[in-house]
Amino acid sequence: MNPRPVLGVAVRGATQLGGGAVRVQLVDGRTVVVKAGQPSAVVAEAAGLRWIQVPDGPPVPALLATERDHLVVAFVPPGPPTEVAAAAFGRGLAALHAAGAPAFGAAPPGGPADAWIGRAAMRNVEAPDWPTWYAGDRVLPYLRQAYDAGEMTAEDAAAVEQVCDRLPELAGPPEPVARLHGDLWSGNVLWTGNEAWIIDPAAHGGHRETDLAMLALFGCPHLDVLCAAYADAAPLADGWRERVPLHQLFPLLVHVVLFGRSYVARTVAAAHATLQMG
Repeated sequence: MNPRPVLGVAVRGATQLGGGAVRVQLVDGRTVVVKAGQPSAVVAEAAGLRWIQVPDGPPVPALLATERDHLVVAFVPPGPPTEVAAAAFGRGLAALHAAGAPAFGAAPPGGPADAWIGRAAMRNVEAPDWPTWYAGDRVLPYLRQAYDAGEMTAEDAAAVEQVCDRLPELAGPPEPVARLHGDLWSGNVLWTGNEAWIIDPAAHGGHRETDLAMLALFGCPHLDVLCAAYADAAPLADGWRERVPLHQLFPLLVHVVLFGRSYVARTVAAAHATLQMG
């Protein structure tokens, strides 16, 4: 049985990319990426892709079509990561963050409150300040899930809870609400040689240091060049490097929920590193 047409065009071939994404070659010569998902996830990702396309921001693959259970985006041919691309990415990320959002926790226009980060559910609910929102809507919900599932012990959880209790004093200077990619680990950056494209957002209004911390979570090529270019375009508050573990708590807890105890030690270490700042 032949695959169903994409964009009204017959399919010549397809290659699995992982994460529900498939690279599809069409008979008219185009190559696109089809990403399947639950309807709410499709709506959320489509809204996020539109929202993170800003003037002077990082390039984002064109959204070509949205259906109930999948979306179609342009294929970005891969290339090597370069310092030139990393510097441009840093400047572009600063522009994306500066585009702002209505509030911490704000969803993209047209995006649902019930969104996703990877395969984990994620709520976008607006809050008046970052410490309140980050503790209540990003860290504690996943900590509860991890504890209830038996992945984290009471001792493990206590360190994270202490961070949440002390978050106002550990958060650093107040920041304007930034427009975040929201899931900016290195796998969601596509290098093409002279550019770095961003894909698969979990976009929302948040703290700009979170995107930078997520880039550092599993390693990113030329990260020092990227951060230096970012800081030249939009200087970062004193102590931002020391706050990286704080901003990594959220994605680390998501990984505990999705993948289990293998991420617990790193999560607890991030909590202790954050507590040592105070």
